[in-house]
Amino acid sequence: MIDILIPNYNGRQLLPTCLDALAQQTRQDFRITVVDDGSTDGSVEFLRQAYPHVNVLPFTENRGLVVAVNRAIAQTTAPFVVLLNNDTEAESEWLTALIGALERWPQYAFAASKLRLFDERSALHAAGDTYTAWGIPGNRGVWQEDCGQYDAVSEVFGPCAGAAAYRRAALQALAVDGQVLDEALFMYCEDVDLNLRAHLAGLRTVFVPSAVVYHRLSATAGGSLASYYCGRNFIAVWVKNMPAPIIRRYWPHFVLAQLGIAVDALRNIRGEAARARLRGQLRGLRDLPQFMRKRRRTLQPELLTSSLHYGRRGA
Repeated sequence: MIDILIPNYNGRQLLPTCLDALAQQTRQDFRITVVDDGSTDGSVEFLRQAYPHVNVLPFTENRGLVVAVNRAIAQTTAPFVVLLNNDTEAESEWLTALIGALERWPQYAFAASKLRLFDERSALHAAGDTYTAWGIPGNRGVWQEDCGQYDAVSEVFGPCAGAAAYRRAALQALAVDGQVLDEALFMYCEDVDLNLRAHLAGLRTVFVPSAVVYHRLSATAGGSLASYYCGRNFIAVWVKNMPAPIIRRYWPHFVLAQLGIAVDALRNIRGEAARARLRGQLRGLRDLPQFMRKRRRTLQPELLTSSLHYGRRGA
């Protein structure tokens, strides 16, 4: 059995495309839970009327994506957990391929989908995620034309949580104080943080190229909100998770990367997103003590070291 968990905030107009695609899946041994994070657009009422088979977990106020997903994980029980954005449309073989990979290869804890752009369906959004030693997350193949260059099953740093599968046992093993995702992050980079913790625990991710999902970029949240939390959480996630040997070697690269982000924002200071990015960076610096306290002794730093990207800074 599979639990498909869909976080939603004011996404009523997006939900039919997402849910109707799930109804067409070739594999149907799943339950859908939409966790509604305090929507004010009638999402909950719409779901109950139009999709009565969908389990709805409503919040009365907006608590943030991370809290919503943690609640959904805690209130479901299937051995496989799938996280799916509400602004997606999955191909009919998606779930069969994604869960099938975990069933076939027990050495993997997570499975990553191939994400393409919703409005430009031959273009890639992510073929698995990457992470640099100086704290910059990325998407393999982003904006590239999908010409088969990522059609091989392969091990990757981690999945984008917009369309990913996880063994529940792995998520439970990674939980800290009952939280699978770190609620201090609120939203954005929570999946990067989870992927880093998974690597430090020796848990691996397989990329499944036949598991294809189309994604509307930042349809539910984006703009200045995304800029703020990325500005903050790039700093927080690196400080929280990087093993001491990597910090000692790459802290100059980390500082230069953050300065580069700040300079770029200053050049575009008239834009709200740029100003939000700077506010996020400042908040990240203020929050350093909070995330330093979250650091734990890493028992297997070499497992993370082998998975990081060590190309030129900014690559």
